[in-house]
Amino acid sequence: MFARVVFLRWYMRPKHGTLNNINVEQQKYMSKRRRYHSAEKTLGTSPGTLTYIGEDIDHATKIRRIDYNAAEYHFDDSNRLSHCHPPASSSPFVNWVDVDGIHEPKVVATLGQQYHLHPLLLEDVMNTDQKPKIDLYDVNPVVNNALPGTALPDNALPGQIVYVTLKMLHHSRTKQEIESEHLSLVLGKNFLISFQEERTKDTFEPVIERIKASAGKTRHNGADYLLYSLMDLVVDHYFVIAERIGDKMDELEDHIVRQRANQQTLNTLYTLKRELVNIRRAVYPLRDVIGLLLRGDSDLIQPGTMPFLRDLSDHVNQITDVLDSYRDQINGLMDVYYSIVNNRMNSVMKTLTVFSAIFMPLTFIVGVYGMNFDNMPELHTRDGYFWVMGIMFTTAFAMLFYFHRRGWM
Repeated sequence: MFARVVFLRWYMRPKHGTLNNINVEQQKYMSKRRRYHSAEKTLGTSPGTLTYIGEDIDHATKIRRIDYNAAEYHFDDSNRLSHCHPPASSSPFVNWVDVDGIHEPKVVATLGQQYHLHPLLLEDVMNTDQKPKIDLYDVNPVVNNALPGTALPDNALPGQIVYVTLKMLHHSRTKQEIESEHLSLVLGKNFLISFQEERTKDTFEPVIERIKASAGKTRHNGADYLLYSLMDLVVDHYFVIAERIGDKMDELEDHIVRQRANQQTLNTLYTLKRELVNIRRAVYPLRDVIGLLLRGDSDLIQPGTMPFLRDLSDHVNQITDVLDSYRDQINGLMDVYYSIVNNRMNSVMKTLTVFSAIFMPLTFIVGVYGMNFDNMPELHTRDGYFWVMGIMFTTAFAMLFYFHRRGWM
């Protein structure tokens, strides 16, 4: 038992030179999960109360408005809320409002009033802990933040709103972890509002560039296709994250198979397993989200967009299969790691057992002739010492030869 404990302490000692890109400080950082204590912030508040739950942000919210159709587009980055309003029912343009920053309740509330969004929808927009989901709301300006007694303009007539929230995943090179960004998409009649957390890089910049260049089908379709384009961009990022996790797992598998794994390798495996759990939480609900859109419960989804949504559903199913295989692979790598550790320990224990077996008869001989009896004739033999040493060496070599023949050494 003592030898086993000594071996485990020696084997689990910190080692250097393996997986240098992940050190102890990074492991400590990666073990800290984002917890904003949402239950404490919303405790006692009424439903629909706008409370931001997320990282503290010092920057002001950025708002961009893009009006486009097949012939032209208009880009407004003046950051003015007064320029953001629902398009008229006869407008030939699709209205896209891109909001970069959800940490200011006043900005979110103003947009909600101007577009007549439900308070519960706005509450989910500001909650970064909200899991991906889809909700359908009937727009009623009297209920949804409109001022009482005011006349309803033509662009505020009752209709339907499709609300989708999902997670954009980014790979942080400096922190060696996967960061999650809370996204919310609000689809209405000829308009779409996208909410995203404050970031140095706009998540939807590729779609904006396609609109400016009139590349692809975005300019030639309605707001429902824009919703698909943004969701497709998010799902494409999932594949990038999955590929990087796959590369890391291949590296870990090489270390384990070559028997160069150590405690740091095990820590990395557990980190990847935890990251996979977080990715699954972001990806798996999307199957239900896209499934509801495909059922045609909303008139805002045009028949021409259905094939693209089915393709998006196939991509989500593909990434879920990849994540399931990665989960099984990580469990398999952990089993291999523990098997290698046990084999090494068994090899060391076998060597120690062989040496213990060799020294048992030698210890017996030494113990017999180490007794202090007066009547022991061998003690007075002139060559007794050499005979005893010869017997001990012969016994030791004979046992070594026997163990070697049996394959025990």
